[in-house]
Amino acid sequence: MEAAGPAHRLIADRGYDANHLRRLLAERGTEAVIPSTTSRKTPIPYDAQAYRARNLVERMWCRLKDWRRVATRYDKLARNFLASAQIAALFTWGLN
Repeated sequence: MEAAGPAHRLIADRGYDANHLRRLLAERGTEAVIPSTTSRKTPIPYDAQAYRARNLVERMWCRLKDWRRVATRYDKLARNFLASAQIAALFTWGLN
């Protein structure tokens, strides 16, 4: 989390609904947009509209993983992987 840098909000699915994660995010000043699990006695409110936007990012990564080089991460350097992901995104965007 520290390597990611500062963030205004973290959008995650129910699998990340843990008190220790929510506490860590609150200490960093980050809003947790995480729906509560069904096992919580009192659900914690979250921004449902922001959570719905998470789907767009997940679909984008799903489309990028159609490119074998991006899915398996052949590149050893982060800059080369970023370049591969950008090229795949350009081709994917161009096909639409």
